[in-house]
Amino acid sequence: MKEKLIRFMYGRYGVDRLSKHLMNGALVMAIVSMFVGVLFPLALLMMIWGYYRVFSKNHGARYKELCVYERFWGKVKKYPAKWKYEMQQRKAYRIFQCPSCKQRIRIPKGRGQVEIRCQKCKTVFRKRT
Repeated sequence: MKEKLIRFMYGRYGVDRLSKHLMNGALVMAIVSMFVGVLFPLALLMMIWGYYRVFSKNHGARYKELCVYERFWGKVKKYPAKWKYEMQQRKAYRIFQCPSCKQRIRIPKGRGQVEIRCQKCKTVFRKRT
């Protein structure tokens, strides 16, 4: 039996992160659809798409889908870390935006009225820290 499965899966794309997330999402949506019946068709579509990816022999197309997903997921994961870093910086610094180019500029707190020169566009503006 194991040899038959190995022979069947030979040349197939297999399981990757996107397939796992599709299957897990479909399982969660199927469980939630017991209480909200509208979600079951979406859960079924996610499961079909996940299995299609696993059994596909078109490695190039599946890899491109995975790259798009990874790029999107990387952007989503970046925001909490960026927000946490900015909250830590706000304890000791004031963060201003350049009025012309919107570049973010970090100035130490407690300096009073300061003249700020943007490193990107060389615009000079005054702010209180």
